[in-house]
Amino acid sequence: MRTYNEQFFDCPPREAFALARRVDRWPDLLPHYRWVRMHEGDTERGGVVEMAARREFGRLGWPVWWLSRMWIDPDRLEIRYRHVDGLTRGMAVRWLVEPAGSGSRVTILHEWPEGPRFAGLLAPAVGRSVVGPLFIHFIAGRTLAHLARHAAREMAQ
Repeated sequence: MRTYNEQFFDCPPREAFALARRVDRWPDLLPHYRWVRMHEGDTERGGVVEMAARREFGRLGWPVWWLSRMWIDPDRLEIRYRHVDGLTRGMAVRWLVEPAGSGSRVTILHEWPEGPRFAGLLAPAVGRSVVGPLFIHFIAGRTLAHLARHAAREMAQ
């Protein structure tokens, strides 16, 4: 399973990167995030972070949860995660912030070749056809869109 999301942020790359790495602020900025808890480390250097979000299906919400090891590279404007617990255990995630015109391009790449363990031999297919497009890609797209809107509001002030 591989998903790719991209969003233009109307702010300098360092400001977009600051929003991306401050996961502890996400529940206040992102309506679909239920909580974020740092178990080890911090949002300056990385560590172990627990996250919970909600995938809406119309008026119904489906709760999702995961625990990740987070690495932050401020020189490359890159954040990497490895999911270490939850349904998506083993998933690798890469956030990258790059200059783009008058602002920034923020991309998220999720890779999970083995897929969900519960699906047995069908795990890769379930990852590609259900978990990837219906949950991962959707939630990442909402995350980027809301962070970009927040960046634009901050730039306007």
